[in-house]
Amino acid sequence: MKIASWNVNGIRAAEKKGFLDWLSSNQYEIVCLQETKAQPEQLSETLLRPAGYQSFFASAEKKGYSGVALYFHEKFGTPKITLGLGRDEFDNEGRTICAEFDQFILYNGYFPNGQRDHGRVPYKLDYSRTLLAQALEKQKETGKGIIICGDVNTAHTEIDLANPKTNQKTTGFLPEERVYIDEVLTAGFHDVVREFHPDEKGHYTWWTYRGNCRERNIGWRIDYFFVDQLLRSNVDKAYITPEVLGSDHCPLVLELNL
Repeated sequence: MKIASWNVNGIRAAEKKGFLDWLSSNQYEIVCLQETKAQPEQLSETLLRPAGYQSFFASAEKKGYSGVALYFHEKFGTPKITLGLGRDEFDNEGRTICAEFDQFILYNGYFPNGQRDHGRVPYKLDYSRTLLAQALEKQKETGKGIIICGDVNTAHTEIDLANPKTNQKTTGFLPEERVYIDEVLTAGFHDVVREFHPDEKGHYTWWTYRGNCRERNIGWRIDYFFVDQLLRSNVDKAYITPEVLGSDHCPLVLELNL
């Protein structure tokens, strides 16, 4: 089973840049999207129902903002879907989809940006810890393995961005943001992309459009797959695909042997 996660920075823009070709050519069983920036009624029929897939969307009340989507192969039937975390301040921004499959539970999250003035850092951390707490509770209730994926908007350690020294006071690399990822790992989750590429620099998932940063690979690793201990032994591969264009982020892929 292959699961992909991608901040598409606008699903309608991504459609014009080849998103559907990417989806059909890779045959992922599950695809998690973030920052879709659209209500379902604004989307083409092929985006809503690509061949072979079912889909769910959690959209922000504010048009053209935030939003997440989940595509999954029809062979799964319909998993139990929960849109949001049950708190209006998060769910009004369309940040979360939880899908409970037979063998595991998947959280697709678009974690908030802390903003340049750091004004939304408390909101970001509240959202992040709420999602983690609910995932752990779901794990306890069901006994199923948990996957958390999405744009976490935080680089964990200095190896996860090209210029750590000059970004010490930049949101996305603040100590209080980075410690949240420590909390995820302490709770028993594995940052599987890093585990498959330990101590390797240059594994980035986001690049600013300015200054040819993507061509020069001056980026940040801010998108993740976190897999709990129950599922860790089922992970065959976890990697990023920087060659895939169409957004300022690239997709990352988790391969499971279930």
